[in-house]
Amino acid sequence: METLYHQTNKQIQEVQFHMGRLETTDRQSVHLLENELQARIDQIFNQLERLEMLASKEPPNRRQNAKLRVDQLKYDVQHLQTALRNFQHRRYSREAQEREREELLSQSFTTNDADTSIPIDETLQFNSGLQNAHRGMDDLLGSGSSILNGLRDQRSTLKGTHKKMLDVANMLGLSNTVMRLIEKRASQDKFMMMAGMLATCFVMFLVVKYLS
Repeated sequence: METLYHQTNKQIQEVQFHMGRLETTDRQSVHLLENELQARIDQIFNQLERLEMLASKEPPNRRQNAKLRVDQLKYDVQHLQTALRNFQHRRYSREAQEREREELLSQSFTTNDADTSIPIDETLQFNSGLQNAHRGMDDLLGSGSSILNGLRDQRSTLKGTHKKMLDVANMLGLSNTVMRLIEKRASQDKFMMMAGMLATCFVMFLVVKYLS
């Protein structure tokens, strides 16, 4: 199990390194890098399934620790998956806006009569302003979605970790006072997470209302 664990951890670090290249890769090659990163992430998920099975077969005195280490790897790769999807969403939106702008610029404007004219410059300026506003809103919504997904993943990981900590505490025979402290900390983490989600939703609502 140790060999597979270190191999998976190394692969996660490699994906993190290549994720930093997404913003600097040219448009013709960025989708190839996205496909490569997605293939690596899928491979890591498959290896995590094997690690979970191996962790469940560990001796009782090492099983809980092994499962906690696998959960941490799972959280890391889920964060990478969310970041990749967020980048793809921003790229698709940006490319769609660029296509719309090119189509608008390629249109031929005509007048119906001598008294009718089309203020092309004002129309393009207004359209550019709308596109910038939409781009900003898409980026914010994408970031908000990434944050919410990360918080949900973290909540799931924390719940599993909390349960395993309680199992370990029971197995080691810790006092009731220590058990209550663990449960109090878990409750505080839960409230902090909910407050962060509500604050994010409120900010997104204000921005959407303002830009609309």
